Amino acid sequence: MENKSALIAPVAITASSTLSVCGLGNEALYQGILRDKSPLKPLALFNVRLKTLVGEITHPLLSVRSELAEYDSRNSRVALTALEGELRVAIESAKTKYGAQRIGVVIGTSTSGLYETETAYAELLATDKMPNGFDFVKQHAYQATARFLQLELGLSGICFAISTACSSGAKAIAAGQRLIDNDLCDAVLVGGVDTLCRLTLRGFSSLNLVSENQCTPMDKNRQGINIGEAAGLLLLERSHANNAGAIKVLAVGESSDAYHMSTPHPEGEGAALAMRNALDLAGLHVGDIDYLNLHATATRINDQVESRAVYRVFSDSLPCSATKGITGHTLGAAGALETIIATLALKEQFIPGTVGLSEQDEECQCQLIQSSISDKPLKRAMSNSFGFGGNNASVIVSV
Repeated sequence: MENKSALIAPVAITASSTLSVCGLGNEALYQGILRDKSPLKPLALFNVRLKTLVGEITHPLLSVRSELAEYDSRNSRVALTALEGELRVAIESAKTKYGAQRIGVVIGTSTSGLYETETAYAELLATDKMPNGFDFVKQHAYQATARFLQLELGLSGICFAISTACSSGAKAIAAGQRLIDNDLCDAVLVGGVDTLCRLTLRGFSSLNLVSENQCTPMDKNRQGINIGEAAGLLLLERSHANNAGAIKVLAVGESSDAYHMSTPHPEGEGAALAMRNALDLAGLHVGDIDYLNLHATATRINDQVESRAVYRVFSDSLPCSATKGITGHTLGAAGALETIIATLALKEQFIPGTVGLSEQDEECQCQLIQSSISDKPLKRAMSNSFGFGGNNASVIVSV
């Protein structure tokens, strides 16, 4: 069957980088996935009366330079550390090619510098005084990390943040593609950055969504999420002959089912619509996708609803897996991190396993891959990210 006409031009991913519990860089993430074993551990960053496992970054973080000290936060340091190496080199090359004013920055986050704000308010309660140097706008506010990266890199194009809970990183990719498609930018640094803080741990715990043990996505006995932290950053550029070998973002389908503040539509209507919108924008049919990275948080309702949505769109013919048993649920970074996992699947020609899966829930009708495999050629992959309030996004990437 011939493909339909694409409704948006593909963009090349000329470089990408990650920092997560697996370590620094895409190779560390790839090796972490291949182990088919969870690296999640008890929280060490701060004390909280909550028994759970987390995806805490233990790799040493770079320090923010003195000129940008007012932007210093764990979020900024995680983003800065992930930036180093091939990605920074690619951005410098893009600056030379296009000019700093033609390169945008769009970063998704749900926590931003909330960890620093919690510490600051603890000091306020103890001393009746906010700590010196705390800057709410430059550390806590959603745009802080995006602005920090723009200043760190000497860029002057469009810069903004997206915060749609767990779909933030994926929606940042969508925004970057649109900026290029509408000739507002020639390249855009996109992605998601989120770090551990007390509010998210306690908040998800108050909803009875946090598991004391390793999370088990799509498993019959799943008990909830393990929260993680990460940065996933990608440089998007116009797709042309000079980057013909690069993996591309074909399209990002979005939807908002607005069914409930924290619960998805029970039949997965918004999730299914996001996947269909991605296919339509890319000019593809359901049979054109070779692998799907599920959002699959390991909560009872979300996994069930997503599996229904996937079945509505793809039946049970599409190989799927969930990787949050390795990284934890990295919230605002998840969409970008898992899009990069999808690109690794294409680059390395393998399908990640679903770490933690022991007995598939019979109500989860997806064709789940339990352990990593490499016996199927992959050309296109999709990554799902679904946030509170029905903020849904599905990213399609292609070799």
